[in-house]
Amino acid sequence: MLPLGEVRFRTSRSSGPGGQHAQKSETRVEALFDVEASEALTEAQKRRVVSRAGPVLRALAQDERSQARNRELALERLVEQLRAALRVQRKRVPTKPTAAGRERRLEQKRRRSQTKRLRRAPED
Repeated sequence: MLPLGEVRFRTSRSSGPGGQHAQKSETRVEALFDVEASEALTEAQKRRVVSRAGPVLRALAQDERSQARNRELALERLVEQLRAALRVQRKRVPTKPTAAGRERRLEQKRRRSQTKRLRRAPED
């Protein structure tokens, strides 16, 4: 779905503890996807993604010690962001409460009212 040629990867040193390995190797991966320059998306899809997520999608991964694994994680997160931005929300169909639902609500209100009434100080 997402062409790898359109995704830019940047690496840097990961934050946090990890000793010599973490301080010497660039395992943190940032994946960038320029929505407007993409050839894989239609114009309508581009408009939808830009309005929901912005012109550039960005995903970070520094969970693993391996740069290759972090690259996979960043790509998965990028794809998930793109899917979420492309998802079409279904229109809500307005419905009326059922008779049983109305009765349940009124019964709850009566019980709550009774509870509060019983908590009051007795009237002399």
